[in-house]
Parts: sequence; C-alpha cells; structure tokens
Amino acid sequence: MRFIVYGVGAIGGTVAAALARAGQEVVGIARGPMLDAIRERGLLLRTPGGAATARFPCHADPAEIDFTADDVILLTMKTQDTEAALMRLREVGVSDQPILCMQNGVANERMALRLFPNVYAVTVMMPSDYLTPGEVTAFSAPRHGILDIGRFPGGSDQVAANVAGAFERANIGAFVWPDAMASKYGKLLLNLRNVIEAALGIDADTGPFYLGVRAEGEAVYKAAGIVWRDIGAKDPRRQQLMQDKPVEGVPRAGGSSTQSLARGTGTIETDYLNGEIVLLGRLHGIATPANAWFCALARRMVREKLKPGAIDAREISAGLRHAAKGF
Repeated sequence: MRFIVYGVGAIGGTVAAALARAGQEVVGIARGPMLDAIRERGLLLRTPGGAATARFPCHADPAEIDFTADDVILLTMKTQDTEAALMRLREVGVSDQPILCMQNGVANERMALRLFPNVYAVTVMMPSDYLTPGEVTAFSAPRHGILDIGRFPGGSDQVAANVAGAFERANIGAFVWPDAMASKYGKLLLNLRNVIEAALGIDADTGPFYLGVRAEGEAVYKAAGIVWRDIGAKDPRRQQLMQDKPVEGVPRAGGSSTQSLARGTGTIETDYLNGEIVLLGRLHGIATPANAWFCALARRMVREKLKPGAIDAREISAGLRHAAKGF
C-alpha cells in the first residue's frame, strides 16, 4: 500500500511525515515553496516530543506519478481546490484507487463520488500548523491527531481497516466508523469558529459569536434531518489521545482559515464551512444571517489581503445586528 498525499500543507504534511517516518511508502504532491523545500531538504515535523525530518518523493502534478492499483490517495487540500484536483487525477488515469477526503467540510465526498467509485470520508482532528515551507508542527500528544474513517456515503471495509492500521503505526489515532459523515458533520459545527478566529485573532474570545453561528448550524441540521456526532471537548478520545501540548519555540498559528490569511494564499475555505450552513438554510427555509455575514467577511478579508486579527469585535457585533434585521 502506497499513500499519495495530494496537498502537502499542515494536515497533509503532518500525515505524510508521520507515515514516512513509520516506514510507509509515501509520495507527496505539493506546490511552490513547499515543494521546493521538501525536494531540497525533506519535511521537518515538529511535535511536543521533538523534531524529525521525513524524506519522500514529492511532485508538482499527478502526471509525474506512475499510479498503481495499490495506491491510496489522500486529498488534503482545501475544499476550494478539490474539484480541480479530482479532475487532474481522472485525466492522468486514476480510476478505482481509494480516494480519502481528509478535509474540513462535507462537500468533498460528493465531488469525489461523481468521478470515482471508491470514496472515503475522513474526519480530521489534528491541531497542526504550516507557515514555513518545509516545516509542519503538530501540537498534540500522545498522538499527532485523531481520524474517523468510513466509506462514503456509508459503510466500512477492509481498505478502511488497512488504512486505519497504517495511521495507527504512524502515531495517529484512527477509528473506522460506518457512519463517518456523522462525525464530519460534527466537525463542521466546530469549524464554524474558524472564520471568527481568523477575523479576531487567535487569542480573542470567539465564544459569543460562535454560539450564534453554531445555533444556526444545529437548526439547519434538524430541518434537513442530518445526524451528527459530537466530537468536541466531550469526546473522551481527545483527553486520552489528543491533548493540546506546546512545541518548544513554535507558537500556535491558529486554525486552517487563520493560516490561509497569514500565508496570503488568496483563498479561504469559509464558503464550504459557514457557507454549507447557509446552503442548507436556503434549501430548507431556515434563516442563517450570522453564517452568511461571516462568509461575506471572509471574502472581504481575502480581497483586501487582511491579516488575522484585523477585524474588531465591535465591527462584528454591528455587522451581525444589521444582518439579522435583513431576515
């Protein structure tokens, strides 16, 4: 079994480095400075227990890889880049290989299943940062993170079990769930906070604003008949396997949206997080003014090239009040 990690960033980098360090065959697909750094000096993985460099072949495009039937493809790019990545995989001849959607949100699996028959949902709980090319940091112990894995739209099989075993050997907690999407919907509720943190800054109190977007999320889930699993602080696995720990000399950069703004990537995934709640609300007649307002704010921050923490809490409060009046 060979792992193709498509999108070597914070999550993809942590996973690729951990698998490679565990003796698993890994091939990466990356771009820009990250690709150059991995090719030149490998990928440095920092953890609470220390730092180690992993070396594995890394390419700029799937066309540079000779895919085999034993490959397992991990999608670890942001959702806004998924469709183009899937089309590229199909163009180079990928067909029946397992496609694992290791991404936030719940839109990736449907995109993948349209083109490929063997799609797996993976809920990723892995506090990892990527700001410097060639370096990733995982801020949890004793495991690097926790993954829930299952076939999409439902079920489990030997592939899921084999993949989970490989992750376990790489010090990543992995659990096979026949209803993995329930876990992903639970994670989506947690990720509604991402844009709030990105706007206010990593040390700000996001709680009051998060309560509003989450309440809208739960309301649309109930209207849509969506079942979700709580994988937040009450999940006992977090205390057992994934305690937040500092890494010497490396401060936390924040969540995935905060990191996107900090790196100036020019895109942000909010339309597939808070935007998913907006979509469900429109489909089922539920007002979602708070989530819609934060989607607009995220687009503005990208457009104006604002850095994390550039928005004042008073501006958010005023914006949300105005948005609520429009519904």
